[in-house]
Amino acid sequence: MSTAEKDIFPQVDRRDLLKGTAALTVAFWLPAGKALANGGTGAVFEPNAFIRIGADGIVTVVSKHIEMGQGAYTGLATIVAEELDADWTKVRVEGAPADAKRYNNLNFGPMQGTGGSSSISNSFDQLRNAGAAARAMLVAAAAQKWSVPASEVSVVNGVVAHAKSNRSAGFGELAADAAKLPVPADAKPKDPSKYTLIGKNAARVDSRDKSTGKALFTQDVQLPGMLTAAVVHPPRFGARVKSFDATKAKAVKGVKSVVAFETPVRSGIAVLATDFWTAKKARDLVTVEWDESAAYRGSTTELYKEYRELAKKPGASAKKEGDPDAAFASAAEVLEATYEFPYLAHASMEPLNCVVRIGKQDCEVWNGEQFQTVDQLAVAKTVGLPPASVNIHMLYAGGSFGRRANPQADYVVEAAAIAKAAGVDVPVKMVWTREEDTRAGYYRPLYVHTLKAGLDKAGKIVAWQHRIVGQSIVAGTPFGGPGPIDATSVEGASNLPYAIPNLAVELHTTKNGVPVQWWRSVGSTHTAFSTECFLDDIARHTKQDPYALRKSLLTDKHPRHNAVLDLVAQKSGWSQARPKDEVWGLALHESFNSVVAQVVQLKRTSNGLKLAKVICAVDCGLAVNPNIVAMQMEGGIGYGLAAALTGAVTLKDGVVEQSNFDDYPVLRMNQMPAIDVHILPSTAKPTGVGEPGTPPIAPALANALALANGKPVRVLPLSAEGITLA
Repeated sequence: MSTAEKDIFPQVDRRDLLKGTAALTVAFWLPAGKALANGGTGAVFEPNAFIRIGADGIVTVVSKHIEMGQGAYTGLATIVAEELDADWTKVRVEGAPADAKRYNNLNFGPMQGTGGSSSISNSFDQLRNAGAAARAMLVAAAAQKWSVPASEVSVVNGVVAHAKSNRSAGFGELAADAAKLPVPADAKPKDPSKYTLIGKNAARVDSRDKSTGKALFTQDVQLPGMLTAAVVHPPRFGARVKSFDATKAKAVKGVKSVVAFETPVRSGIAVLATDFWTAKKARDLVTVEWDESAAYRGSTTELYKEYRELAKKPGASAKKEGDPDAAFASAAEVLEATYEFPYLAHASMEPLNCVVRIGKQDCEVWNGEQFQTVDQLAVAKTVGLPPASVNIHMLYAGGSFGRRANPQADYVVEAAAIAKAAGVDVPVKMVWTREEDTRAGYYRPLYVHTLKAGLDKAGKIVAWQHRIVGQSIVAGTPFGGPGPIDATSVEGASNLPYAIPNLAVELHTTKNGVPVQWWRSVGSTHTAFSTECFLDDIARHTKQDPYALRKSLLTDKHPRHNAVLDLVAQKSGWSQARPKDEVWGLALHESFNSVVAQVVQLKRTSNGLKLAKVICAVDCGLAVNPNIVAMQMEGGIGYGLAAALTGAVTLKDGVVEQSNFDDYPVLRMNQMPAIDVHILPSTAKPTGVGEPGTPPIAPALANALALANGKPVRVLPLSAEGITLA
């Protein structure tokens, strides 16, 4: 670990970064134990790192998490506003700077970043405490000013009042006085029975700006003297620039320079010009000779063949209960299945981009920033500055699905390397085209699963073996552990909720030159499919109802799974008679501490099978904003459907064959099925929402297809299955 890394990751086992519990738990940062004020045009009340109240009464919530469409800004602001009893119309949100000491993700340890569906869950108590402290200080300031007991002062909708003396004041009027007071260490958050905002459908704080074009994404950044860089990446992973000819490119009006760049991840050429279109046109005129001596030249066809052979052999043990070998030997019957999953692109709406300005003493980054600490360290190393001198401005991101949280900080480092190579003192905006976004990596890994179940004479499952073959996402990163098991490869399989007495989960971790990383819902993208589809295979073979089979395997140790499964069955009318022209599929899965069940209803039409409706039930703990929870379930279902139906990145001789949305389609608005979302009432702390809606949709759809077509579905995508959406 470097000196810079030690400053940000003090005395922490890197395995803790993957754990769901905090390696460092700090309620909230308090500057010198007092609130802050300034003596400019008006007082600013800043009681902690997350709240700022101006003389105008505007409450600004400083979000340590990125807003990339998941509703994080609204949810986090709701928690603060609830405890403050603020006027929701006067609440604003801004992104926090890169500062792991103040803004660490409590789920990651001493590191700042957004991921693992953790924005609300890891900030809930932290922001409740921050809001409660700020409210107590406003009340104390009013009590002092009016010479009344603090117990007689109330706060409602942003107004601090003393009913007996008929006096009141807005937050702004009390900001200067509150800023002079010590921050209380014992302010108590509200009793949940008193909530007026949490649990309600408050309007999203980002909707208006995004609807009117005011919201600032990286692509919108315009700075004085800024140059735009378009890039040429090698056609094969691992290739490096050997030589290039930019004579024609430099002749294009508006081109300022053409440079080669090298990063630990990739090599390439960048054309810097006054605008993107000029840079792109000139980039297309550059000819490059590539050194492909270390390039990856494999194909997905070869990988599937290799993986299938590996799956026939025992792998590293991820989990073992009972004696599976003996149980299989004595089983009355053994069922087996193999499932195949392709590489998947993230395909965010906003292609990767980043703005970097390198100064003599500092470096500024403007970015849809998801991994502040990782990116700050990597950029600092690239430009030769201390991490504290790298200032990151967190902007909105037009989607990410994991891509902007790259453990190697690949595209951010690339932008910094280009700016450094160009040697300019103006900002440089690096913009990838959609083709670069699709072809330059990173991907959800390709996997092969084999499952085997032993049944007794009554059709009960007595043994279960699950082998997974695929690349590790965390190997070689700060998130990797010392053992042979990548927890992200086996999650959803090694923690199977079903009561099976003899169970073995094994992993073969492969290595090749294709860059991979997490993709929305990570390991659950494939483990949910294989386990839930195999359960339906067993249900059909033993002539059991899929819902009844799952209920028989769920003990009272899993009350949330039982409740969600019952809710989706009730809301879909699972036990009732179904229309003759419909077939239904069911799937249940837990990810990011939330449990989701979905029922897919397929309708037979003259044009084939149409995806008519999806019923979704979710237990995510307390729903801070139920409407946003529903939105995220719907978005996760849409994202999962696109991957299930058409998503596949394929390679031939090391070259990615896809390039844009014409050959890597995403789901269109008019293709979305009707979706009903039902949230299980809960008083438990919030759990993940951004990702858990994705895993169950593909197996639920496949299980419906298996009933419709009379054969199991074991290969994704389902593009050949004849499903219509629109």
